[in-house]
Amino acid sequence: MEAYKVWVRKNRELVRSLESLANGVTWILPERFANSEIAPEAVYALLGIVSSVNQHIIETPTDGHSLASKEQSIPWALVVSILKDVEAVVEVAAQHFVGDDHKWGFLAVTEAVKACVRLAAFRESGYRMLLQGGEVENEEEDVLEDNPGVKTNGVPVIYPVNGHSQNGHWITSDGPDGKPGFVSKSLEGRAVAALNRFGQNAKMLSDPTWMSRLQPSPVPPVMEIEKPTFATIWSSKGVSGRLFMLGEAVHIFRPLVYVLLIRKFGIKSWTPWLVSLAVELTSLGIHSHATDLNHRAGKVHQLSSAERDELKRRKMMWALYVMRDPFFASYTRRHLEKAEKALNPVPLIGFITGKLVELLEGAQSRYTYTSGS
Repeated sequence: MEAYKVWVRKNRELVRSLESLANGVTWILPERFANSEIAPEAVYALLGIVSSVNQHIIETPTDGHSLASKEQSIPWALVVSILKDVEAVVEVAAQHFVGDDHKWGFLAVTEAVKACVRLAAFRESGYRMLLQGGEVENEEEDVLEDNPGVKTNGVPVIYPVNGHSQNGHWITSDGPDGKPGFVSKSLEGRAVAALNRFGQNAKMLSDPTWMSRLQPSPVPPVMEIEKPTFATIWSSKGVSGRLFMLGEAVHIFRPLVYVLLIRKFGIKSWTPWLVSLAVELTSLGIHSHATDLNHRAGKVHQLSSAERDELKRRKMMWALYVMRDPFFASYTRRHLEKAEKALNPVPLIGFITGKLVELLEGAQSRYTYTSGS
């Protein structure tokens, strides 16, 4: 296994090219979307799992400290990616053996497992926003504002040991009579300042009181920084923190609620479609309200760039609702058929349009209901 990891890290571009080629070929396999063909879907899922594992190997740091910390925790992002690939095979197999009406029970079990894994990833990350449904780890530093000792990316400002900088000079306490003195940043200026400090330190060493000050103080043990617990977040973050956790939990459970409603009311009912869309809007509304409360209260914590991109991605995923029944059967399919009929006489464009409509209808029947989370 270690030899394979080394090979993947050394040939990452070749690995990605081969994965893209293999995934593209699976889309044109014969009977890809046929109800009786499980093998093509299993091949596609296997390629997806291999791709996820390779990506995890590439992104895992190779230095000793970071690698040890990574191996101590479960790679939840990799687990979520594997579950999403396995779910496609579960859906095809359930559709083949028990039919369309009874497959939703198996999908509900799979979605329940995914929700539990995402909750574990949410807790492991310190209750930070899940990126791409938990498939990407949220490791970007928090953005801090209006804090004089911290940069906007959360990195503390480092000052010189003996002073600070002003107008291109170091301000030190080595001036005459203990007053601050300006030292040039040039090599000559720093050399003169070093000689002055050497003479003063020689005088200090003759004084026993200064000798006692120079004794090394005991170094405190390094304490491991613990991740915030649920109780800590709930009690310390206030209303905005609680709203953020609530909004993220609503987003995590949305696919499970949607599948359970389809299982109860059927795929042609508008109830699952409307409730799922309402849950999406509720989750985004809670996040927006929590962010507004932080801004109005003058809190320094703001969403990172990755989290802002994630909120945009979630809005874009609303486009999947036009591909979900009953909206697709009532409106979208009609327009696709009109477009295919209008472009069919054109030699090349007609063929491409027909193939595209076929792929959309095949993907619509399986992937759009559990995607976008």
